[in-house]
Amino acid sequence: MKKILFVLLILLRTMIGYGQGFNHQWLLGYWNFQDDKGKLLFDTSNYTPVIEQRKMTFYGTQANISDAGGNLLMASNGIWIANATGDTMMNGGGLNPGGITSNWPNGLPMTANNIFLSFSNDTNKFMLFHHTANFDGYSYPTYSIYLSEIDISLDNGKGSVTNKNQIILSDTLNWGLGACKHANGIDWWVIITKHNTDSTFIINTSSTGIQYISSQKLNVPKSWYGVIQPVFSNLGNQFAYFVYDSSTVNSTVLLFDFNRCNGTFSNPKIIPTTFGELIWGLAFSPSGKYIYACSSSSIFQIDTDNLSVDTVATYDGFISPIGSSCCATTFWNMYLAANGKIYVTSGSGVQHIHEINYPDSAGIACDVQQHAIDLGYAQLRSVPNHPNYYLGCDTTLGCPCLTTGIEELGGHEFRFIVAPNPTSGSFKITYLLPQNQPGKLEVFDINGRRIYEMNLPHWSTMQEVNLPKSISSGVYNGVITSGVQRRSKKVVVYRE
Repeated sequence: MKKILFVLLILLRTMIGYGQGFNHQWLLGYWNFQDDKGKLLFDTSNYTPVIEQRKMTFYGTQANISDAGGNLLMASNGIWIANATGDTMMNGGGLNPGGITSNWPNGLPMTANNIFLSFSNDTNKFMLFHHTANFDGYSYPTYSIYLSEIDISLDNGKGSVTNKNQIILSDTLNWGLGACKHANGIDWWVIITKHNTDSTFIINTSSTGIQYISSQKLNVPKSWYGVIQPVFSNLGNQFAYFVYDSSTVNSTVLLFDFNRCNGTFSNPKIIPTTFGELIWGLAFSPSGKYIYACSSSSIFQIDTDNLSVDTVATYDGFISPIGSSCCATTFWNMYLAANGKIYVTSGSGVQHIHEINYPDSAGIACDVQQHAIDLGYAQLRSVPNHPNYYLGCDTTLGCPCLTTGIEELGGHEFRFIVAPNPTSGSFKITYLLPQNQPGKLEVFDINGRRIYEMNLPHWSTMQEVNLPKSISSGVYNGVITSGVQRRSKKVVVYRE
């Protein structure tokens, strides 16, 4: 038996690999070029911190995207685009001309104002939506949304910007871009709100670029000089942003249903959240059950069903680095990472970030851990602007499914990969469930008896599996089911 398993081990190692994902990386660090920086590498249950030297610094604006294996392809701080080596991508300098850009050579200080998306018909091509800000005598709205296009196959695979700073929308706009995959599983919706109105612009992209731009009046309080972090839920059926009253500095979270087929909002919900404080960050929990919002001093949990607001954390006065007189490790932007946890940055340049361990749990059971992660270097505000790249078709809304089975970002085949395989009993599965429905993993022995099972969330693409130690060496059948869909893989357990 051991000889057979050894042969299987050799064969399978040459056949099987697995990826971490397009939103695998969070680049961290600011200040001077020569100072230490780093990144967090995510799988679906944890993160790995990495210290690195990198040219690109971040002061608030960040976009990045990886390939299907989690290898960084490109990043941008609103000033330039870096390639996978960290150098300036060919034709990647000079983003966001005009406005305040020239005053911030090391990165724009803005929130959620750039985002990388894929061209649906060509896995080598990407779109970067981005904007700067302009002083109008009172504050800093943005007047233009730019589109830059990248072909990652050029410059020996390091990529080149083929179309830069194309103005696709001109108006007086608030900060912040949100994006959601179209119900056809291929195209994208990109959202930005209009200053001093309750209207939003909806940009539709197709396989050839911008298809059309529409607007919708939302019948909610006006967004006045908004500095917002607009977010979609993982399923794309909910959308939220926040506004504030300039006279009282009270902030309100606005929640909507979103139709991924026609790009329209409905069922507005107005949720008063803070009094005398501005909201800076926003994130949905993985299931969409809760929205998290933060001022600099508090983190709030909002139940999307009954709209109740619960304060789940209050700033504890921690100063970073420890023993110094600067700086306050308060709350700023929020980021739902690929491991299903929410991370919170600070408004000051500090070396600690906060972690919400169980964001789908009610109240303080969500487990906010303040300054839980000591990076060892300074980080300021910025979080990646990552949409749900894995969101597939939803034909229940009336749109046809246009996915083509392409492996990269437009793809939506029912994937199921096991690695390492053979395994000692601990391994990872990489999967992509159809129609964005929850699934289940079951492992059966050669007699068809189920020896292991676990539920698979639709918002994730990877899970760690630890088979009971009582399971002996042998060949087992791993099965993923989701609705009426089913995939199976042989799992070879080899115990010394």
